[in-house]
Amino acid sequence: MRKKLKVAVIGGGSSYTPELIEGFIKRYQEFPIDELYLVDIEAGREKLKTVGALAVRMIEKAGLPIELHMTFDRREAIKDAAFVTTQIRVGMLDARSRDEKIPLRYGLLGQETTGAGGFAKALRTIPVILDICKDIEEVSPHAFLLNFTNPAGIVTEAVTKYTKVKTIGLCNLPIGTKMLVAKMLGVDVSKVEIEMAGINHLNWTTKVWVEGIEKTGEVLDIISGVKGVSVKNIPDIEWEREFIQSVGMIPCSYLRYYYMKDKMLEKQLQDLETKGTRADEVKKVEEELFALYQDPFLNRKPPQLEKRGGAYYSEAAVNLMTSIYNNKKDIQIVNVKNNGILSCLPDDVSVEVNCVIDSEGATPLQLKTAALPPHIRGLLQVVKAYEELTVEAAVHGDYQAGMQALTIHPLIGSAELAKRVFSDILNGNKEFLPQFSRYKD
Repeated sequence: MRKKLKVAVIGGGSSYTPELIEGFIKRYQEFPIDELYLVDIEAGREKLKTVGALAVRMIEKAGLPIELHMTFDRREAIKDAAFVTTQIRVGMLDARSRDEKIPLRYGLLGQETTGAGGFAKALRTIPVILDICKDIEEVSPHAFLLNFTNPAGIVTEAVTKYTKVKTIGLCNLPIGTKMLVAKMLGVDVSKVEIEMAGINHLNWTTKVWVEGIEKTGEVLDIISGVKGVSVKNIPDIEWEREFIQSVGMIPCSYLRYYYMKDKMLEKQLQDLETKGTRADEVKKVEEELFALYQDPFLNRKPPQLEKRGGAYYSEAAVNLMTSIYNNKKDIQIVNVKNNGILSCLPDDVSVEVNCVIDSEGATPLQLKTAALPPHIRGLLQVVKAYEELTVEAAVHGDYQAGMQALTIHPLIGSAELAKRVFSDILNGNKEFLPQFSRYKD
């Protein structure tokens, strides 16, 4: 008799949860989940109730014997779970809005996962994730923690450095990139293989193959000087042909913040005047989604969820769980400890690369690409150093580490600006940053 398969979703009241439920339903034959726990905090009670009710209707429609629980008792949910997923937002969307607006005051890009905005989110998030890890270590030490919470790479690094939890960081960008490449080349996604190298939201597709034939140059030609090659939550500014050819690899959408800093900042400032930040947009989308979720006759994931920017979320998450559960030994692109795969980075940092997925977790594969060229290696090393410093700042309340992190980040690059931005972040997030309580402005 097989052991009961239990999954805990921390942040179960998220608007993304119906996408995850859809994934569990589609993969039930391969991943026969018995117990699903949706966990949230008291402040998310109404959202959890609404999302949980929709999840129940979706499961009942599918006719599956999945036992769904909604709880505020995190330890109860984690106990004996095979998988724990995290999709939390400490401070909720109000905090994200603040993260995006603080840098803009100083003429800097405001973005949720990188630069000053990503730094602020990491400071709030890492202590909470590490607290969740304490529960996992105590009541379900064999569980896998699959982290979808941004900034995913930095969070994964904190967990690998400061806990014994088996963790893998997840992002929908790699699977979204593969889908986009297949669409560009007019082939089924099953025929496409890609190799990615870098860190979360700062990676490059180094190789593209279709049925074993390399198509990297063809994809570079297609994306040069055209729109429609960006994820939905990032402005679709076309890559300049000569520049993209000089890169020689396919940059992820988030690299627009680095390679097109001026244009992206101009777009953000325009949007701030007309429709607000991305967080302000997301608030409106969330209101629309939760109004839909409350419909007692709705029993499927509504198509409006695609506006939220989480396309392929369930596919990435459930693919990973299914492969671990079934010891598939297939290849997926996830966030793991480097362990020498990217020789230009320390062994103990997190990287986002191709990995073999089996019952032991994710094992990174040696790159088929030769050593990364200087223009990619240099940017990668600087941003990774920022991430290392951010982890130390978040874990220890280390003000000096935080100052240096902001100062060296390419989207800030000034000690004076770093000091002013850091001060605003600390003052705006006092209730979420007790590790910095000794800091006085």
